[in-house]
Amino acid sequence: MIDALNAWWAQQLVLCDWAFTPHPLAVDAGAAEQRLLQLGITSRGELAEQLFHGLGAPAGSADRLLGALEWAALAGAAGWLDADQARHWAHHLTRRITSDYSDLRAWLADLRRALGARGWEVGADDRFIDACQALAKLETDGEGITWDALENALAKLPAPAPLWPQQPEAQSWRLCALFRPIITYPASHTDWPEAIEWLAHVWDVHDRDALIGVILWLGAQGERQRWDIEARELLSMDNAQRMEWQRSVVEESPYAPVLNKFVAQGEPLEWAAWDWLRIVELAWAGACCGLLSQEEADDLAGHAADLMSRRYHDWYAVLNAYGRGQSLFDGIDRRDKTPSERHQLLLHSAHSPWKRPPRELLDEPTRKASQARIRQWRNTPHHWLLALASVREPDAMLRQIDPSAALPEEQRADAALYLQESLGLHADEGAHALARYWLPAQAHHLNQLAADAVHGVLPPSQSWFGQPTPEELKQRNAVKGVSRHAATIHMAEKFAFYLHMSLDSGLFDRAPLMEYASALRSCLCRFYPNAKRLLEAWFAWESCLPEPEHSSLVNEIIWHIEDPGSLFHWLDWRHDAWREPGSRPTLSHFTAMSLVGPLNSAVWSEPQPESARECAEIREWVESHYHLSNAGDMQEFLTYMLESGDRQEYQINYAPYTLNTERLSAEIAILESGDCAEDERHHLLRLRRVRDNEDGCNEVDMAAWDIAQLVDLAIAARQLGWLDSDAFAKVLDRAYQLAADHYAGWQEYAMGMYAGFSFFMGETPERESFLAGFRQALVAWVCGAPVLAGPWVSLDFPGNKPRHFAPLHIDTLPGDQRTLH
Repeated sequence: MIDALNAWWAQQLVLCDWAFTPHPLAVDAGAAEQRLLQLGITSRGELAEQLFHGLGAPAGSADRLLGALEWAALAGAAGWLDADQARHWAHHLTRRITSDYSDLRAWLADLRRALGARGWEVGADDRFIDACQALAKLETDGEGITWDALENALAKLPAPAPLWPQQPEAQSWRLCALFRPIITYPASHTDWPEAIEWLAHVWDVHDRDALIGVILWLGAQGERQRWDIEARELLSMDNAQRMEWQRSVVEESPYAPVLNKFVAQGEPLEWAAWDWLRIVELAWAGACCGLLSQEEADDLAGHAADLMSRRYHDWYAVLNAYGRGQSLFDGIDRRDKTPSERHQLLLHSAHSPWKRPPRELLDEPTRKASQARIRQWRNTPHHWLLALASVREPDAMLRQIDPSAALPEEQRADAALYLQESLGLHADEGAHALARYWLPAQAHHLNQLAADAVHGVLPPSQSWFGQPTPEELKQRNAVKGVSRHAATIHMAEKFAFYLHMSLDSGLFDRAPLMEYASALRSCLCRFYPNAKRLLEAWFAWESCLPEPEHSSLVNEIIWHIEDPGSLFHWLDWRHDAWREPGSRPTLSHFTAMSLVGPLNSAVWSEPQPESARECAEIREWVESHYHLSNAGDMQEFLTYMLESGDRQEYQINYAPYTLNTERLSAEIAILESGDCAEDERHHLLRLRRVRDNEDGCNEVDMAAWDIAQLVDLAIAARQLGWLDSDAFAKVLDRAYQLAADHYAGWQEYAMGMYAGFSFFMGETPERESFLAGFRQALVAWVCGAPVLAGPWVSLDFPGNKPRHFAPLHIDTLPGDQRTLH
């Protein structure tokens, strides 16, 4: 029966000015290839295009069906298709012809009509008429393969074999049919001889790394991220606001009118197919020109198919999404454009490579192989930095193939300037200075606040010093809603961004920075089981604690949660040995460091010896305020503060006056009657404060003022290297005990600190301003509003029994026996 099909196929080739031949593939290979080139078919890719459109030609296109029969024969003879493939195409074409035409007479008549309408070549018309007559005579005489014999042979043959490659790893290439049908597998130069030129001209891609880089970018971000985020923002605007947005950005974003129109008209805001389908075409080009191995190209195409299967249920949705993306890319709304013949064939032809739904393109082994390779390209700690930093700096996604590649000098300089202006971080400080931005105690504080809030226990909403604003209280109370999410990411993403900028700046040795990156990955993998949980936690805490000085990252985080191609979902989630970028203080030491209160900014990590630059500033402060110039002086003064301090001065020089008001008045009168030296002037000010019991100085234990200064100085001494780790810990332990001996809770401690601050303040016209500022700061610390003002509300006061609920997460501080594991 196959012989009958081949013989009839060979007979029809006479109509193409072939000599009678017993077999359609018996032509010389060189001659066949030359004939293909004459017909304008210069590659196997072009052949696939012509065969697909020929077989799917509309009714009354006999000339195109005959042309496809000739192309299949020539391709088989030239070796562009193997013999079986050529026969499969001939089988499909023959069945199409016999279904469209009732007999040879109808077939030949429609050929004459179609060729006549198209206009024949000079001299070809007579030869074609002669061939038609010859075939008609064979049919009449019952010689050769007649129409009836052909139909009988076809009836006995099994259904024709599939036209498209059937290997499991080749199924993803069906996606490429939107641009160029893939007729054979694996790829070769013959499929697309101009692939290397196309990559250079269309994509500005000239080497392997650039090609993989742009493919990974399309998968992880592409054009769609900006469109998606801006569309989400437009949905929250009214029409006037949207038009104002359009006017403000259209010059640099030509797609703005189209995007605005989509939003206004309720168009589905989905266009990821624009990015993902182009991955497949790029991967095929890479395979054809040798920039990619076939296995690599298969896995990249498989990645596109994997992403498509998570977003689209059918090919209609794929084409519509692609069309929207193309409209945005071109800045022209193409929704009303008449569907192309290719689109119609892909959606409706019985022979379409898209007969298999998008979700059925990958079997499980192929999917897993693709996922493994994609993760292999993104398996470094540096890729974690890129993912985290890209939420603030989307262009980081362009660097996936080699995150450590050299940057342009301008970009490096911008990163260095950012570090200097935003963080005060300079090259001479060394990479170890980054550790100061790792703040594990801050995560503990947030987790504890949330755990208490979910149990209905909130910090006080007012204090002896005043109360927070309603907005601050609202934000503080909102932590109840994020208790399910570990808080480390709120701090860690900022650390990651600083680390990313440090690497970009080129100011520091790369090796220690990458150690930080590796430790960051280890830490986040421990606290979050997968990307979804990490991003959900980030979204929750970003929503709860936005940074007023920066634009909200909420829409960016939502995008990474929802987009299956986001780099976050393809990172190497490795649960290796526990490490983190900085030391984690014990809970008791964190509590002791918090005794500094608003005398300084909140301390969220254990201090470490600082760089020479930082030490110079700290030493200047220590010398100007306390006249301490070396480690010996510091140690002596710390001992004095622990044992005596300002509180002893009050007890010796001022407390006795509270028992003898007449003597107090007389002493004040004497000092007021004459000129006072500076020391006498300070003494007079303090006597007056005793007389007036200003800020409760005669009733309140002012040891807190000494304790706060003690801790502040101990931290400075540790940063200067004047205290080692053990000595610093001993000072903290003694400060902790001193606070426990003098006070019952944070409120009383705050009152003592304020009284000491007020009593021992020198003469200054800004006194009231200083006191008001200190009261406001104490309100924040006592009430926990703003949330990150200080950690008192999440800590048990030294010596108190535990009163807080157990945190719900493991990113807490050691020493808390109630931590859940």
